[in-house]
Amino acid sequence: MSTKKHYLAVDLGASSGRVMDASFDGQAITLEEVHRFENRVVHVHDGSSEGRYHWDTLRLWDEIVAGLRVAADRGIEPVSIAFDTWGVDYALIGRSGRLVHPPTAYRDPRVNAVYQEVREQLTDQRIYERSGVQFMAINTLYQLACDARDPDRPLERAASLLMTPDLLGYWLTGEKTNEHTIASTSQCYDATTNQWATDLLGEIGVPGDLFEPIIQPGAREALGTLNKVVSEATRLPTSTRVSATGSHDTASAVVAVPMTDPASSAYISSGTWSLVGLELDAPVRTPEALAANFTNEAGVGGTTRFLKNCAGLWLIQECRRVWKEQGKDYSFAQLASMAADAPALVSLIDPDDPRFATPGDMPARIRKACTETGEPEPNDEATLIRVILDSLALRYDQILRTAGGLTGRTLKTLHIVGGGSANTLLNQIAADATGLPVVAGPTEATALGSAAVQAIACGELAGLAEARRVVAASSETRRYEPSADAGTRDRYAQARARFAGLSA
Repeated sequence: MSTKKHYLAVDLGASSGRVMDASFDGQAITLEEVHRFENRVVHVHDGSSEGRYHWDTLRLWDEIVAGLRVAADRGIEPVSIAFDTWGVDYALIGRSGRLVHPPTAYRDPRVNAVYQEVREQLTDQRIYERSGVQFMAINTLYQLACDARDPDRPLERAASLLMTPDLLGYWLTGEKTNEHTIASTSQCYDATTNQWATDLLGEIGVPGDLFEPIIQPGAREALGTLNKVVSEATRLPTSTRVSATGSHDTASAVVAVPMTDPASSAYISSGTWSLVGLELDAPVRTPEALAANFTNEAGVGGTTRFLKNCAGLWLIQECRRVWKEQGKDYSFAQLASMAADAPALVSLIDPDDPRFATPGDMPARIRKACTETGEPEPNDEATLIRVILDSLALRYDQILRTAGGLTGRTLKTLHIVGGGSANTLLNQIAADATGLPVVAGPTEATALGSAAVQAIACGELAGLAEARRVVAASSETRRYEPSADAGTRDRYAQARARFAGLSA
């Protein structure tokens, strides 16, 4: 009989979802993809002037159930199941236990009308002193302000607020909880008390009784076990445990960063977004950190993820989507190969320019941004992808230099994990732009981290340090050294100064 223990990691990103089987033999974790499916936002013309972007949450749930059923059919008997997803989005649950309305996607432009108003009402200083979270219009705080102003009164019809992974756990078990790491992304959560900032929320019309008990990632207490309906649909036993992992995907990914010295290491969780930061023992909520708009999000094991959310491969995903609609179906590997042959640092953009945040004709937007700032207009696909990659790497450099200054840390290594770590060109550009050696991998950081935290919850691993040792033994990494050529270093120094003018 096999001595391996199986953990199912359900990992949802903005463009895809997976059910992953993580088998642990006591020394290393082996991952196998059980089921993969697409995720995307759906634009619904709901009678308003602009309509609304929703997540297709019911289809996602159906795919998750299908994936768990595939696992059962393969004879996998999981010790535990856990969910991780992107941050900030949530579902409102009515008194009957059903959705009040389909969850709205964070890229929906509805928040633009209230973003500045809420900041002025509550003041940036008060919000940051409580939450420590970076100001972004997508944050839960501003989405809830929209709900408070909605003429359909969804908050009055709601009994509970569940962040996206909390919702999935509820549908699996029937138990309502709010997990610590995902709650901390909301800008509604007090980083000192580790409770919801219900007093601030009340000032913008959000009832304080919407929120559920907080559970810590890796808690020995289970979220629950499978309810009867899900057990019958998946063919997994009702005794199957559902655990709290780092249910914000970045929290799980950072668990899998193979840092031997966190005090001198930085990380990027690279995917649709780039999460660029450091692991700290406590939040940094100084006026300087507020001015730099850094976020303090909860990590596993009492850690703080001190980072900035910045644009990631979303820009390339949208370009690829537009070109596909035009009959040019490039793979991501093709685009990277084309960009490698394009000249470096010819044109730069600010990848965090708000015009790039919503779905649309991304190539046209990038060309227009270059024209407006006096940068040469990229007129072919290869050059345009190179513009994105160069600009992302310079943004990484800018953030890391600021992070080092805010924390007093001297950085010696940059770890890049997640799907974006497979982009060898971006890894090398990042090394050249930052002047730091880049250690790329694991690509499956989120699933590995989720499984490791489940193993902590189930008593198989002692804590974060041991989890990292297991993850390091479970995955391969590749090292990229910054260029030693003086001319290359000089070109990046000049580009750094040019980029600062674009992103001011």
